[in-house]
Amino acid sequence: MLCAHKNYLFLFLILFSSAYINSEDNPFLFIDSNAQRMVTVLTENSDLFSSDRDLYENKIKEIFEPMIDFRRVAASVMGKKYYLLSTSTQREDFAEIFKDSLLDTYAETLAQWGDSTISTHFSSIEINDEIKNVEVKQTLNTGSNKYPISYKLRKTQEGWKIVNIIINGVNLGLTFRNQFQALAISNNEDIESTLNNWVSDAGDAGIS
Repeated sequence: MLCAHKNYLFLFLILFSSAYINSEDNPFLFIDSNAQRMVTVLTENSDLFSSDRDLYENKIKEIFEPMIDFRRVAASVMGKKYYLLSTSTQREDFAEIFKDSLLDTYAETLAQWGDSTISTHFSSIEINDEIKNVEVKQTLNTGSNKYPISYKLRKTQEGWKIVNIIINGVNLGLTFRNQFQALAISNNEDIESTLNNWVSDAGDAGIS
């Protein structure tokens, strides 16, 4: 099961990122354009993974970071109970810890997916100012497997941001939340200890 979670995260890291498009765009075009650009990035920069690791990781992080509402995702991962038990400083700290662990993992795993194709299932719904939440579906074809993807996007003051993703039926937000809960329990619900151990224990949920 842990191996499966790790494989899903690898897919999540590819599809959750890509060259940043103006966040005011239609969310379906936003996801599709970024996904297609990500395929290009995979192809053009795979050699940097071994020849210039720092440059490679920086390229990836610059692309990936603007796409996600990390603060909202981190709050969801903590869950209501532990969010309320934490201080505002701890919440900010975890948002940074979660972001860094995800960015580091993304940079390390991206090179494994150089020959993928992605298709977006466009919707006929009209996107207007009243719509704040949208689901965008895609199919990832790795050559040997096809994976259904469902993105959850929210319109923020900064534009469209991805707040969750479901890959082949696996809800990654829920997976991370369950892992945070288990880690908190193992640390006697001490939030500070939980945060300090998140990176080292994150691999159990497929984060590393």
